[in-house]
Amino acid sequence: MGRWKLPPKAKIYEALTAVADGRVKLTGAETAEVLSSDRTKTYVVEWSADLRQITSNDNASYWQGYIGYPIIAVLMLLGRLDFDKGVAQQLSGIAWKQLNRKFRNNYDKAVEGVLEILEMEAGVRQRVASEVDKIFIQLEALNLDALPRRRRPPKPRTDEKDA
Repeated sequence: MGRWKLPPKAKIYEALTAVADGRVKLTGAETAEVLSSDRTKTYVVEWSADLRQITSNDNASYWQGYIGYPIIAVLMLLGRLDFDKGVAQQLSGIAWKQLNRKFRNNYDKAVEGVLEILEMEAGVRQRVASEVDKIFIQLEALNLDALPRRRRPPKPRTDEKDA
């Protein structure tokens, strides 16, 4: 399949939010599930035993060929990417799907909107941006190969449990 392309840094912000919100769950020795920020989709991440190859059925990974946030979140949970849990908590609860839609999938603008809020609320903008830069460097050093595509991206769930 080849090497993964590096993602936009915005995907690292999304991964930190997924981890902080508890939306990443290991489901087997080499599989995990990641819920989307609006909780309407469940992405499946699969990897080789040595963690040199990995794949996911999120749209970015599947269609764009770069490492999507579900892969990054799983690598964080597995300890392959070090991250500051305090920084992750600063990003907890962010509705990335809604933000990305608002900014017409301009991920940099969505991130900038979040960073402006963090700057006003807690003055943590630089700490968060610096942590994302550190994670990006770690991700680049992993040189991950893509496993063959195994599953198509999921359709949003429309069944509401309280309906």
